[in-house]
Amino acid sequence: MARVHGGEIAALVRADLRHLAPDLLRWHLPRIAPDGLLRPGLTISLSRYAGSKVQLVARTPPGWADGGQRFSLAVWDGAGAEPHPDRRFRLDLHRHLWDARRSPELRDRSAGCWPAEARILLGGDGVFVVRAGARRRVTLELSAGGIRRVPDSAARVPMLPDAATWVAPDRALLRAGLMSPDLLHPLVAAALAPDHVRKPAAAGTSGPRPVRCRGAEHRIGLVGGVLAPLDHSADEIRREELLVALSGTPLPCLQAIDAAHRSPESLVDVRARLDHGDAAGALAVVEDLLGPDALLRSGALHDELETAAQRRVAYGLFRSGLAGVGLKTPARARRPRNMRSHPRHTMAR
Repeated sequence: MARVHGGEIAALVRADLRHLAPDLLRWHLPRIAPDGLLRPGLTISLSRYAGSKVQLVARTPPGWADGGQRFSLAVWDGAGAEPHPDRRFRLDLHRHLWDARRSPELRDRSAGCWPAEARILLGGDGVFVVRAGARRRVTLELSAGGIRRVPDSAARVPMLPDAATWVAPDRALLRAGLMSPDLLHPLVAAALAPDHVRKPAAAGTSGPRPVRCRGAEHRIGLVGGVLAPLDHSADEIRREELLVALSGTPLPCLQAIDAAHRSPESLVDVRARLDHGDAAGALAVVEDLLGPDALLRSGALHDELETAAQRRVAYGLFRSGLAGVGLKTPARARRPRNMRSHPRHTMAR
């Protein structure tokens, strides 16, 4: 880096990397509807360095390699065939969305104030363009008297970045009382709700679950690392398993355990966590439900975990430059409307 672009640029890049908060950047990356996944195939400028073409950029993978919802960092200098940074999705003018040093600015710059943001973009008065929907652009002029619409120009004019055009959902939800600051990223919460004291996370381990079995209330719970019926003897369970092997109807307790393996009530939560790259959280939910030593049976839960693993392999192939080699990437299943996750930033941007 220093050899190609000079020691001063290299020092600036290193300083930015030291203060870059990856989870804060992920929190504010552009997303797409309906599930709020990272917008694929973007090159997003994070920082530009005066007197040089060099930019620190974040890249999101293409849709077929979005397993794990990861992004990568790179230095872009305009050389080669690398994609150019996107005009619309740029964060070099919004460092508070990724730089831990600037995160306190979230309080003042999350309201979508176009005049103030346009002045930052232009460095003063001038003409700029705002995207106002799919395939629609509005040309505006900023002056001492405010903002007014002007005729579209054939000349290329600066575009107001997407991050400057909308009110942050976090801010709107907090003001409406629909979200607790505990659900926000810590740096975001510190900026938007500085007086709030975060509550410790609740323990995830669950106790025995009740099951109505042959007119009585029984329990199923974790025994020896697996989900098992607690109110039936080992001999009774063996007899029931033999009955099932002979096409009989199992006990309701065993039916509940089988349903938990194949399509549990928490499947929507597990699916959402996997879709958004939280594999550890998804596995924690599964282990809390079935036990750490459970052997998954065929069914929707098994299919979701297997698909997520294959998509992560596909991402690894993409990052290593082996795209198209080996494993065929499974398509992400289309979610029924009543089974969609509801993360932040689910509007189309």
